[in-house]
Amino acid sequence: MTGPAPLPDAAPPEPSSGLRVNDQLVIPRGELEFRASRASGPGGQHVNKTSSRVELLWSPARSAALTGEQRARLAERLASRLDSEGVLRVVSSDTRSQLRNREAAEGRLAELLRKALVVPKKRRPTKPSRAAKQARLDEKRRNAERKRNRKADYD
Repeated sequence: MTGPAPLPDAAPPEPSSGLRVNDQLVIPRGELEFRASRASGPGGQHVNKTSSRVELLWSPARSAALTGEQRARLAERLASRLDSEGVLRVVSSDTRSQLRNREAAEGRLAELLRKALVVPKKRRPTKPSRAAKQARLDEKRRNAERKRNRKADYD
């Protein structure tokens, strides 16, 4: 086997019709592409003969599940994770089971998207209060006085 092989279509039935990211976003299973390959690292004969490593590929640019705003936010926040064709790749080879690695990859994708879609709160600029300004000036005065008192008087 020279490259990653596509996973068989006979995947176990999922409780929903797609990958639930949050309340507003569910990615249809048809948009997710899975590939399996042999995992690297220790594992003896098992790792040499089974394709348990799973790659999950998904293209936010071609997804029908995203709004324009979500697509733009993902393109901005995940720019370093997207390849030249705009495809997001998540890899899992944590377990010996292809099915568990597939579930782990889906979970990682959902978590990655959940974090990337968070809209940060707009910062409201604030000013220090009059009392805070006065306290700062008083402290400066005390420090200056303390340093002045440390100097030796040579007069």
